[in-house]
Amino acid sequence: MPQDQYQTVKEVADRLKVAEATVRHWIKAGDLRAIDIGKGWRIANTDLRAFLSTHQTAPQRQGVGLAAQPAGAQA
Repeated sequence: MPQDQYQTVKEVADRLKVAEATVRHWIKAGDLRAIDIGKGWRIANTDLRAFLSTHQTAPQRQGVGLAAQPAGAQA
């Protein structure tokens, strides 16, 4: 069985284009599994994939529903 590769908080933040504080928040909230090795957190690629698969959202469709009504229009 091949060993999993690990990334730092900075590497994950750069990859996802979010702040490092956001990645740390996900870790502390228990949303993203990570290992504290004493020099910082390390995130396994398999754990990052699992996190991403459970936190996907569909793109918002514009112009659909009540939000698309002009101001003052009745629904």
